[in-house]
Formats: sequence, C-alpha cells, structure tokens
Amino acid sequence: MTTNDTIYLLRECNSGAQMAVYSIDEVLENVEDQKLRALLLDSKKHHEQFGNELHELLEKCGDEPKDPGVIAKGMSWMKTNAKLMVEGSDRVCASLITDGCDMGIKTMHRHLNEYSAADHTAQEKAQELIRMEEHLADEMTAYL
Repeated sequence: MTTNDTIYLLRECNSGAQMAVYSIDEVLENVEDQKLRALLLDSKKHHEQFGNELHELLEKCGDEPKDPGVIAKGMSWMKTNAKLMVEGSDRVCASLITDGCDMGIKTMHRHLNEYSAADHTAQEKAQELIRMEEHLADEMTAYL
C-alpha cells in the first residue's frame, strides 16, 4: 500500500524537476558560451527524463503529476528577467541556475524530512534529484 508521504514526496520531486527544466529554458536564450549551453541542455534532458520516471511512479501510485505552483514559476520568471535585463551575461545565467539549484537542494531536503514515511523508492528519487542539482551547481562554478 502506498502512503500519502510517498505520493507527496514523488509530487515534490516532479515539481522540482519541472522547475529545473523551466529555469533552464528561461536562461538558455541568453547563453552565449557553447560549452555552457551544452551543459544546460544536457541537464535539461536529464531533468526531463527524470520527470518521466516520476510520472510513471506517480501513475503506479494512482496519482497524476501536477505542475509547479504558479507563484513559484512567477517568482522565478521575475527574478530571472530582472537580472538578465541588467546584465545578460553567461555569468548571470550561471548565477541564476546556481541559485535555483541551491533552492532545489534545500527544498528537497525539507521535503525528505517532512515526508519521512515515504517508501524507499520515493526517498531515493528525492536523493537523486538532490545529486542532480548539486552536480549542475558544481558545473556552473566555472562560469560565475
């Protein structure tokens, strides 16, 4: 039997993966360095694949994926566009992605604590998302 904690944690993982894809899309048009662009596109692909895995897990639990909150997306959009209007450099893009990764890591740790009764698979998916965000943030350091 699937616990509510499992479903809620999987939902949060899915939301985090979707926010990562959304955030990468927001900065991509401003990225000039081809290596940075390739890193971001690769990360976007990994987050999309991860999201597809989460969709399957949620369906097995009898649930369906939900989009990230409108407020979260709106705040991200405002911050991204405000910073890029001032300076649309690769450094700013890398900084925005790093900030998003940091927020994702912190949020997923909070959800792991909040939904501690989630099953092993859901907890592993949350840890996997944390590792993905840590890896992406590490890759961005060369562009800060």
